[in-house]
Amino acid sequence: MGGCHTDCLEKPLSRGFRNLGKLIARYPWWFIVIPVALSVGLGMGFCFLEERQMNNLEDQFTLVGGHAKSERDFVQAHFPINDSRHFSVERLYGEGTFASLIIVSSSQNILNKSIFEDLHMLDTTVKSLECGSNISFYHLCAKTNGSTCLPANPLLEMIQNNTEEILLTYPMFKNTIFLGFYIGGVTLGSDSSVLKAQAIRLLYYLREDSNQVKSNALRWLDHFTMIIPQKIQELHLKSIQVYYSTSISLQRQLQENTKNVIAYFSITYLVTLLFSIVSCMRLDNVRNKIGVTAFGVLSPGLAILTSFGLLLLCGVPFAATAVNAPFLILGVGVDNMFIILSCWQQTKVKGSIEERMADTYQDAAVSITITTLTDVLAFYISIITHFPSVQSFCLYTGTALIFCYLYCVTFFGAILALNGKYENENRHWLTCMKLKNTEEPGHSPAYSACCVGGSLDTVKGIEHEHPITVFFYKYYGPFITQYWIKVLVLFLYFGYLIASIFGCIQIEEGIDVRYLANDHSFLKRFYNKEALYFSEYGPRVMVIVTNATNYWEIETRQELEGCMEALESSYYVTKEYSVSWLRTYERLSRAANLNITSKANFMKHLKILYSQFSDFRLDIEQHGSEIIASRFFIQTFHLFTGHDAKTMVHQLREIAANCRIKLIVYHPLFIYLDQYAVIIQNTVQNIIVATVVMLVISLLFIPNPLCSLWVTFAIASIIVGVIGFMGFWKVNLDSISMINLVICIGFSVDFSAHIAYACVSNKKTGANDRMIDALRVLGYPVVQGALSTILGILALSVAESYIFRTFFKIMFLVIVFGVLHGLIFIPVFLTTLGVYEISCNKKVTPQNTNMLNTEELGRGYPEGCESRMKMQELPGYVSPISCVMNSDSLCKFYYPSSSKNFSGPQKEDGLHEQNQYKNNLLQYRRRLFHLYLEGKVNQDCH
Repeated sequence: MGGCHTDCLEKPLSRGFRNLGKLIARYPWWFIVIPVALSVGLGMGFCFLEERQMNNLEDQFTLVGGHAKSERDFVQAHFPINDSRHFSVERLYGEGTFASLIIVSSSQNILNKSIFEDLHMLDTTVKSLECGSNISFYHLCAKTNGSTCLPANPLLEMIQNNTEEILLTYPMFKNTIFLGFYIGGVTLGSDSSVLKAQAIRLLYYLREDSNQVKSNALRWLDHFTMIIPQKIQELHLKSIQVYYSTSISLQRQLQENTKNVIAYFSITYLVTLLFSIVSCMRLDNVRNKIGVTAFGVLSPGLAILTSFGLLLLCGVPFAATAVNAPFLILGVGVDNMFIILSCWQQTKVKGSIEERMADTYQDAAVSITITTLTDVLAFYISIITHFPSVQSFCLYTGTALIFCYLYCVTFFGAILALNGKYENENRHWLTCMKLKNTEEPGHSPAYSACCVGGSLDTVKGIEHEHPITVFFYKYYGPFITQYWIKVLVLFLYFGYLIASIFGCIQIEEGIDVRYLANDHSFLKRFYNKEALYFSEYGPRVMVIVTNATNYWEIETRQELEGCMEALESSYYVTKEYSVSWLRTYERLSRAANLNITSKANFMKHLKILYSQFSDFRLDIEQHGSEIIASRFFIQTFHLFTGHDAKTMVHQLREIAANCRIKLIVYHPLFIYLDQYAVIIQNTVQNIIVATVVMLVISLLFIPNPLCSLWVTFAIASIIVGVIGFMGFWKVNLDSISMINLVICIGFSVDFSAHIAYACVSNKKTGANDRMIDALRVLGYPVVQGALSTILGILALSVAESYIFRTFFKIMFLVIVFGVLHGLIFIPVFLTTLGVYEISCNKKVTPQNTNMLNTEELGRGYPEGCESRMKMQELPGYVSPISCVMNSDSLCKFYYPSSSKNFSGPQKEDGLHEQNQYKNNLLQYRRRLFHLYLEGKVNQDCH
C-alpha cells in the first residue's frame, strides 16, 4: 500500500483551486460585493424568526412517531376530557394547563392550624388574580360537578380548621384520594397514619376546551408568573417558603434563552476577534494582518446571516438547540482563516498576487474542502434522526457551514488578495501610505517603528515565520518523531483508550426535562423541591383495553385480572393503590347479589356503579350495549433515576403485549421516556454512517489510502473519548448531547485531516521529515483554531442553560481530543505504524538523464547555492528533491527544434549565434536551479 495513491480528485481539485485563486486575485471586488449583498438580502429572513420558533417542548425533545404518541391519540379519541364539567387530573392524556405552588414548612410539620391559615390566604390570593376582563381564575378554572372549580389541594377544604382532629392516611386517604401527589416529606405512624409532613402542593388547573379559552389561560399563566413573587412578599408568610411554576414556564425559559444567545454570541465574537488579531499580528507596519484577520472573523458572521435567513425564508422550524450553531460556525470559519493565512505566508513575497493566491489556494483550499465536506455531510446525515431538535440543529448548522466555506474561499480570499496588493506596494496596513522597507540612519526609533515596514526572510523569500511556527519545526517536530517519545505516546494512547471505554460504560441515557430549567431560576428551585419531597411515587399509569371485550364472561374477567396482577407484580408498581372499575363492579355485584354474567345484566347494572363512583363513567367508553374500550390505573414507585423510568416503561409494555386481551399502558410522561428506547440506536447509527462517509471522502481526497484509514481511525477514537468523558462529566446521552456528538463526528476529522493531508502531500522522502514539515505549516494554525474555538465557547461555561452548558462541555472535549490526536497521536501513528514512501512511476537515473550537479548549477546562479546551503543548516531539514527535472526536457523548453543544441552549436556561423547559445545556456542553468530550489519534481513523479 505504500506506493498506492488515490488522488483522482485531489489533483484536479487542486488545479481548479489554483485557477480560482488567480481569478479572485484579478477581480477581488466582485468576490466582496456579491457575498455582502447576498447576506443583506437573505438576512431579511430573520424577520420570521419568532414565527418559525419551535416553542413546544414536546415538538423539540420527544421522539417523532413514538409509541406513546400513538397511544395518546387512542386515549384522546376514546376518553376525551371534559374540563368544563367532569375534570380529573389522573385521567389527563396530556400534561394539562396549570399553575403550581410547592409550600415548604420552616418547621418540621406543615399540617397545623396556623400554617393552614397561611395556605388559605395564599390560595385566595392566587384565585383572585386577573389579567383583564374574563381572564380570571374563576372564568378559566377546570371544573368538577358541573360548576365547581377543582380544589387546588383536596385537603384544604377538608381540614381547614380541623387538622388536629382528622386522621390522615398516606398515600391513600379514605380509599379514594391519592395524597402522594399533594403532600410530601411525610413521616408515618401506625396504620399508615400521617404524623407530620414538610411540604404541600397546590395545583390550579385551567380549561383548554377551545382555542380562545386556551389562549386566555396562557395569558393568565404568564400573569401568574410575573405577579406571584410580589403577592407572596406582600403576604409576609414567615412560617413557610413558597416555590412556584406553571405548565409553560420551561417553554418560556427556552424562548428567553434564544434571545439571550445574542449577548453570549456578542461576547464570543469579540473574544474570537481579539484572539485572532493578537495571534496573527506582526510587528511590521506592512505585513501586519490585523485588518485581514478582522475581515476573516466577519466572514463566518456573514455566513450565519445568509444561511439562517435563507432557511427562515423557506419556513424551516427553528428549535432552541439551533441557537448553538453560530458558536460552532464562528469556530470553523476562524479555523479555515488560520489555515489560509498560514499557506499565504509560505508563498514567495516577490511573486505576483495571482501566483501567491494560486499557491495559497492550491494547498489550503483542498484541505479546508475536505474538512468542510466531512462536517456538512455529518450534519446532513444526522437529519435522519427521530428528534426534531436534532433535525433543526443539523439542518441550520450544515447549511451555515456551506456558506461559511464559500465565503471563506471567496470573500476572505478577495480581502487577502487586496491586502497582498498593498503589501506589494509596501503600504502601511492602516493608513495605506507607502513606507520604506529599510531603516535609514538619523531617524529616531519611533520613526522606524511607525514609518518603516515590509521586511521579509531574504533567504527563503517569504514572510518572517511566527515564533510558534519556528517552535513546531525546530523543536516540537524533531521531539515528537524521536523513537522513545513515540513509544511513550503509544502507552499514553492506550491509557486514554482504556479510560474512555470505561467512561462509556458509566454514561446514562435520556433527558430529564427538569435539566432544561436555568440554574438559579425560580423554576430550578421549584424542580429541586419537587424532587426532594414528591419523588416517592411515580405516575398513575393507565391500563387500557383497546378492543370491545365480553366483560360479562367469567373467563374474560379472569384473563383481565391475570393481566392486572402481572402488571402489579412489577418491581415498579405498588399493588395496593391500583384503581379498577371492573374490580369495584364485581365487589358491588357480590355485595348486592347481582348477576353480571350475562351481557344484558352486566350492561344494565352499570348504572349502580356510576351512581356510587361517578368518575368510573370516564373510564368506560360505551356505545349502546357495547363497551368499546375501558381503562384501569396502576400506581408506580421506585423511580429514582432515568434508568428506572426506562425499565418501568419497557416492563409494563412487555407485560401488556404478552396479554391475550389487547392492552396498552399509557401516561403523558411516556412521551418523553420513549427516547430511551432509541437514543443509543440513533446515536450509533449516526456515528457509523457518518464515519463510513468520512472514510470514503478521505479516500477520494487524501492521496494515500493508508493515511485515510488513520484519519477515519482518529474519528472513531475521538468519538469514543468524548462519550467516555461525558460519563465522567455527568453528561447524559440524550437528544441534546446527540447534537453535540454530531458535531464531534465532523470536528474530529478536522485537525487530523489537516495534518495528514499536509504530510502525505509533502514531497520529502522520509516519514519523519514530512511530518516535521506538516507541523511547520499547520501546527500553529491547529493551535490557533483550537484556542479560538475554546475561547469562543468559554462564555457558555457560565451559562445557566443546560443546553448551552452541555454544548460547551462536549465541544471542549471534542477540541481537546481533536488537538491531542492531530498534534500527538496521528503524527506518531503516521511516522511509526503507517510509514510509506513516495514513489515515482519512472525512476530517474544517471544513464537516461543529463543531470547537472550542484557545483555545475552554482556557476549559473551562485547566490542560489548560498541560499540552499543556509537552508541545509536548519534543524530537521531534508532536501525536498526526489526527482529533479532532467536536462533533456528542460533543454527542449529552451531549444524547441532539437535538444542536441544543448551540447553547443554544431557549426560556428558567426558571433551572434555564439552569443545566443550562451544566453540560452545561462537561462537554462538559472531555470534549472530555480526548480532545484523550489523542490519541483519530474512530471512522472507523484
